[in-house]
Amino acid sequence: MSDTADGAPAKKPPRLAMAAGLISLATMLSRVLGLIREQLFAALMGASAYADAFIAAFRIPNLLRDLFAEGALAQAFVPTFKESIKKEGKERAYQLANRVAGTLFVIVAVIVLVAAIFAPQIVDAMAGDFRDVAGKFELTVVLTRIMLPFLAIVSLAAVAMGMLNAQDRYTAPALAPAMFNVVAIVVGASLYISGVQGRWVAIGWSIGTVLGGLAQLGVQLPSLWRVGYRPRPQTDLRLRDEKVRRIARLMVPAVAGLAAVQVNLFVITMFASSQEGAVSWLNYAFRFLQLPIGVFGVAIATVTTTRFADAAADQDKDKMGAQLHESLRLVAFLTVPATIGLVLLGEPIIRLIFQHGKFTAVDTYATVAALEYFAIGLVAYAAIKVLAPAFYALDRARIPVIASVSAVALNLGLNIALHGKYGYRILALSTALAAVLNFTILYVTFSTRISKIRHTYLIGYLLRIGAAGGVMAAAVYASYRQADDLFGHAALTGKLIGALGPIGIGVIIYAAACHVFRVEELAQFTRKLRRRRGR
Repeated sequence: MSDTADGAPAKKPPRLAMAAGLISLATMLSRVLGLIREQLFAALMGASAYADAFIAAFRIPNLLRDLFAEGALAQAFVPTFKESIKKEGKERAYQLANRVAGTLFVIVAVIVLVAAIFAPQIVDAMAGDFRDVAGKFELTVVLTRIMLPFLAIVSLAAVAMGMLNAQDRYTAPALAPAMFNVVAIVVGASLYISGVQGRWVAIGWSIGTVLGGLAQLGVQLPSLWRVGYRPRPQTDLRLRDEKVRRIARLMVPAVAGLAAVQVNLFVITMFASSQEGAVSWLNYAFRFLQLPIGVFGVAIATVTTTRFADAAADQDKDKMGAQLHESLRLVAFLTVPATIGLVLLGEPIIRLIFQHGKFTAVDTYATVAALEYFAIGLVAYAAIKVLAPAFYALDRARIPVIASVSAVALNLGLNIALHGKYGYRILALSTALAAVLNFTILYVTFSTRISKIRHTYLIGYLLRIGAAGGVMAAAVYASYRQADDLFGHAALTGKLIGALGPIGIGVIIYAAACHVFRVEELAQFTRKLRRRRGR
């Protein structure tokens, strides 16, 4: 075992599957809580004008959060912080973190202030059609201003997350979103019990969003304290520190490189705002899609980002190639069956989870239609989160920028050409196709310019996964039709059996098929279970 620069023994990093599994469990908890949060939201507001207003308002700080805080900052900060720990020791690395935290907070605070002043203009650019419904535009502006401070809070949470992940401490950062959802659930349940209606539900939920951001930051502070970090924020607005300057230099292209998904959501909101309820339907569908992306894609990517940073610091491109190969296999193993499940079981799952209170059967069918098109891009969404960090670790941010801009251009072009004829569904399809294009550019460029990828092996692996998924699909579809014929879907029992029964059968059949087709990841998983049972 090697030593760090400060003389302490270096902690051996956990294996990818083990670390990703730990993060997946924490993320699964967060996503389950997120579904409960969305259930409350749907029951309170459904796909009403109030729901549209909140979703559009939250999209503004959420866009900035994903671009500047949890997105670009994570890609730029983690490799630099990791390198500082390895070469200079923890004390200097923590000084860097304090400078980054202080500088980022000041910059984000200015952005929040400017955005609050110009909130009407921002909302008009994104959802100008809201003016056609009395009070909808004005409410969106109010909600935007309430939630903008959320951005400053989660910027600090992102710094904390990066520091912990860079030191192979994954549990607290993975649990942070769960704390956000816990607070949101408490606020939502309080609103529901108190009988608050209409506009005040949206305002109360917005306040809960800001409180959730505080919880997301607070849950990470004890872990930071235990690893020796002491918060002493400093500002370096002139970027005199070389490493702060490097992070800033990486963040600028990283914003563009990571912008595709969030900017595409911004774009579809612009188009969807012309149809009552469409903003909400697309949001419910995409939120549901975030379950497998978060549980699988983000978990794998979180660990892979640290591994890429290590390999880049050692200038070991072959190691990066091997890491990417392992990560893409794991992404395919988990997201291919998830895609099949979402397409075949979207209707019973959405009906079970969301169809309560103000969320009607019409909303269910509309949300399912969007989910089926979004699901086409699920594998690509998750794979992008694995691929993009490799380029940032090597200081080659230009490639993700090109991929991101190309994806946004494709999405915008398809929306302009086809939205008028096909409605909100094309917005989901164009977003999925944009993700596929983004992934393709990153994959081809990595293989040709950084490290060779064993394409033949990956294709063979995908064929085995596809065959296992096909067997699973037949079993899932047959079991769903049988359950619906026997129990219907009017009562809660029928809804539960129709949604959960086929999922359980699908998991069993997929595992059996993967065993028959000799999928390595299944064997690794079963060996791990046996070792744990032995212990």
